[in-house]
Amino acid sequence: MVLEGAQQVIGLIALYCSVLFPIKVWYAPDQPLLVDMKPEAAITLMASDFTGQPIETKAPVEFDAPRQVDLKSIFPQFSTPGTYLVYAVPKGKSMGDFVGTPLVVGVRDDKRRGAPAGAMVTRVEPLRYAVIHTEPGPVTVGFYYDVAPNTTDTFLSLASQGYFDGLTFHRIVPNFVIQGGDPRGDGTGGPGYQIDAEFNARPHLEGVLSMARSGDPAEPAAMPRSEFANSAGSQFFICLDYANTRQLDRRYTAFGRVTSGIEAVKKIGQTPIADPRTGRPRDVQKIVKVEVKPVRPGENPYSTLQSQLRDVEAAK
Repeated sequence: MVLEGAQQVIGLIALYCSVLFPIKVWYAPDQPLLVDMKPEAAITLMASDFTGQPIETKAPVEFDAPRQVDLKSIFPQFSTPGTYLVYAVPKGKSMGDFVGTPLVVGVRDDKRRGAPAGAMVTRVEPLRYAVIHTEPGPVTVGFYYDVAPNTTDTFLSLASQGYFDGLTFHRIVPNFVIQGGDPRGDGTGGPGYQIDAEFNARPHLEGVLSMARSGDPAEPAAMPRSEFANSAGSQFFICLDYANTRQLDRRYTAFGRVTSGIEAVKKIGQTPIADPRTGRPRDVQKIVKVEVKPVRPGENPYSTLQSQLRDVEAAK
């Protein structure tokens, strides 16, 4: 699965990154982050952290011809664990006026107990989002590459392969969540593997995507034990009302948020229920398909996602 995912990412880079082309997906900490640049006109490389805060360079870096560059030589902060976005920006323009597809640079540390500090590996990939097509309308989603990179990668990989197409939102709990992604359609199915939890501090606000998992009988008095925490597969849910979903914070993996189309989510959440015990809706609520798309000029849900993240921080 990992190899398949890397091949898909490389394919996306070739298809969609009209300016920035990483030479590979994974880089060791002592390797340069080499990127081929193919500008059609003079550009400036700019970068930000995942929330959109600009990362400064020693001096503006401008290019007007194809060449290969080491991103770490331009942005020294890329040697420090974190999640960064890189943009090719026409000369004299601001970061929001980028061309091509931005890159996500995920500098990952080793989170195992007693592991050495610093970067362990870096992943470079095109910035992508998803459109969940439903009968009430499309739902656009941006992903938390920074706090849930493995969950994000799993969802994007499954979606790119058509896994979710034709499945249903099999569980609807009014004013709580709508849940889908089960090939069996009864809450018991998955992709045949499980992924580790990436519990994080992102609150389960309206429109947040999070991973369903097996419940631990010891909850809510205690945190879920590892066999329950690490039991997610493909089933995900979208939150409806934070007054009711607040209890999920730090116990489920929040991995993205709706940036447009929340009215379609709410409409599904208002579906009459046939079985209150299971949340089975009276009428089938189909996931028509999930479309994975690269961020491009004029198609950037992350400007909204970053605004949402800043609002959350400001409200603390």
